[in-house]
Amino acid sequence: MIQNSTHKLINTHVLDIGSFYFYDNFMVSEVNADVTFNFEKATKLFHFVREYYGNDIPFVYIANRINSYTFEPTSHFKSSTLFPNLKGYAVVTYNPINSKIARMEQSFLSVPSKVFNSIKDAILWIDELLIEH
Repeated sequence: MIQNSTHKLINTHVLDIGSFYFYDNFMVSEVNADVTFNFEKATKLFHFVREYYGNDIPFVYIANRINSYTFEPTSHFKSSTLFPNLKGYAVVTYNPINSKIARMEQSFLSVPSKVFNSIKDAILWIDELLIEH
């Protein structure tokens, strides 16, 4: 969850795969440790994304990687077609190895993406990115 943000928290959902925080124009995922996060496991999450952002509200996904988990980057190919209003993808990492992995995953994305060391920096980037849209 984001502390001291000017953005409004819409809702929080705790699923088997992790915790998801929905804000006005972005969402934050905190996937549980040792989960294999893929398209199939995200279907319940997709329902909430559709509920809060529909097809029209521009939003950015922030992966707050506070835990170690496995992510199947090819899932981006399937999920990107579901959300034409996804404008960016930010990854917040806390060690050099996860930063390197996140940079490799960027090649699977069709939207602007960036790797950060803090949530605060990711939100500042999102604010700039959404102004462009």
